[in-house]
Amino acid sequence: MTTFGMRPPALEPEATRELLPHDAVVDLAGERAASGTEDVLTALDADLVGLAPVKTRIREIAALLLVDRVRARFGVATGRPNLHMCFTGGPGTGKTTVATRMAELLHRLGHVRKGHLVSVTRDDLVGQYVGHTAPKTREVLKRAMGGVLFIDEAYSLYRAENERDYGVEAIEILLQVMENQREDLVVILAGYRDRMDAFFSSNPGMGSRIAHHIAFPDYSTAELEEIGRLMLASEGYTLSREAEEAFREYIGLRREQPRFANARSVRNAIERARLRHAGRLVEGSDRVGLSELTTLLPSDFRASRVFQGGAT
Repeated sequence: MTTFGMRPPALEPEATRELLPHDAVVDLAGERAASGTEDVLTALDADLVGLAPVKTRIREIAALLLVDRVRARFGVATGRPNLHMCFTGGPGTGKTTVATRMAELLHRLGHVRKGHLVSVTRDDLVGQYVGHTAPKTREVLKRAMGGVLFIDEAYSLYRAENERDYGVEAIEILLQVMENQREDLVVILAGYRDRMDAFFSSNPGMGSRIAHHIAFPDYSTAELEEIGRLMLASEGYTLSREAEEAFREYIGLRREQPRFANARSVRNAIERARLRHAGRLVEGSDRVGLSELTTLLPSDFRASRVFQGGAT
């Protein structure tokens, strides 16, 4: 198997491979290994804590494309699947990370030519005056061809309260490309569940082109703790036993406050704890060892306004 981040050896184009006789047997495990898809799926597991339903759907899509490749080797015609998707969930739940891995997965299985991800928002697609939106949207689509276009907060493309809003023009161009060029582009829309539902109700043409609706649940306190430990380890930090309790309590309180953003909020908490840790060391002593440099204490978290009932 290949190391993630490196392209696997170029696979022989299906059109040039000699068809197998009907009584042949194919080693699916060998086909999967040759494609390098397990590298991507393993990396996805390493990237993200939890999200079992999301990872299951990604594996199912990978399995479908792999089986279609094998069916083609027997001369069985298979229609190209519609893989446009919608990721719904709150901020910090891993939607962009999954989209990145999906682009790599689709490339390794031959569904897209390049396997790159182009991530955009409304501002990248919608212009501010007449004649501005179409060229902006087409330029984004041109960059995304051969890969995956990820549109975050996609519901913002449609603003029902503004009849002169140019987002509708961007939507119309997207619809045409999603239908007519789906062999060279996969579009992933992302946003909050309720707002995406309203967006599809107002734009049924868009909803009908989305084949996969994947929900990203908020993380539990235990999952957020694990995410935090992984983040700390990647930066060379550990928590004292008392700091572990403080960190757990912080997460529980922060989840109940406004603008909680799952893994993003955890990362922000750790960054602020690192600031307090550094300030504490510099002000408290001229001589420190490795343990002091790498261990966070309860005070590094409890100084947060979260413990005083204030929003961060």
